[in-house]
Amino acid sequence: MTNLFWTKGGNMKKKGSMLILMLVGVIGLCLSLGNVVLGEDDSKGIPECLYCGMDRGKFAHSRMLITYEDGTEVGTCSIHCMAVDLAINIDKAPAGIMVGDYNTKKLIDAEKALWVMGGSKMGVMTKRAKWAFEKKEDAEKFIKENGGENATFDTVMKAAYEDMHQDTKMIREKRKMAKQQKMEHKHN
Repeated sequence: MTNLFWTKGGNMKKKGSMLILMLVGVIGLCLSLGNVVLGEDDSKGIPECLYCGMDRGKFAHSRMLITYEDGTEVGTCSIHCMAVDLAINIDKAPAGIMVGDYNTKKLIDAEKALWVMGGSKMGVMTKRAKWAFEKKEDAEKFIKENGGENATFDTVMKAAYEDMHQDTKMIREKRKMAKQQKMEHKHN
């Protein structure tokens, strides 16, 4: 009787090599399917933000997807949470950073996006909003209607880190108030 690793003739090397090739193929297929599943439908593959638990589908207009050089992907609800991930994973190099277009919610390259910072619309996880647009005319229309100013990806990343302390305090206070309201509602 022959098994996968050993034959009567002692041909373990050949069978072992075939098994390894099959495993590499299966792993490669799984990894490529994983990227297909995420792609534009990343909020189904990664439904919640890793850091705050917010629904990434609900925040498709601000969500972000980081793909690191080692093939791992991290989905967040916002540039705030993406900045947290980049800081925590300082030894991992990003291969790509995608962001949801404010209008279409389609993932676009964050570094090529046209960013608008500030304005009257409250940001996601931040007081100072940071929105991405694929089209220049959409960014200009947003600024005309809501204020804010054009910015580059580097500018909004720097601002995300500068805002981190104040934004974290704001988030904690909002969560504390929501918890208190929930407790008060429960007792009434």
